[in-house]
Amino acid sequence: MKRFLHYFICLVWLVNGLVCKVLNLVPRHEEIVGQLLSSSFARPLTLTIGILEIGMSIWIFTRLFPRLAAIFQMLLVLSMNIIETIFVPELLLWGRWNLVFAILFVGIIYVEAFVLKSAKT
Repeated sequence: MKRFLHYFICLVWLVNGLVCKVLNLVPRHEEIVGQLLSSSFARPLTLTIGILEIGMSIWIFTRLFPRLAAIFQMLLVLSMNIIETIFVPELLLWGRWNLVFAILFVGIIYVEAFVLKSAKT
């Protein structure tokens, strides 16, 4: 189970970074960045965020400082989703319900990093 959750979490970051932001297959992400930060720099900022999310996926995959990575992820996901829920709920896939899914994802990260025993990979 720990291995499955580990790869699932990596995949979430990779898909969100590469598919949604870098390849821009989900333009809603760029709209969110444009409304929150700057519409004139929305594309470069979205691209940068996507590359950082790909980097997060690699960090998680390597299992380097896994608890630090988990804490960083949880803070990032919660803060990002709270800000988006407050300022641009109309652009979110599930509106204000996005925050519920973010909390569930944070729970998965917590369980994988702090609850489940380490599995040999």
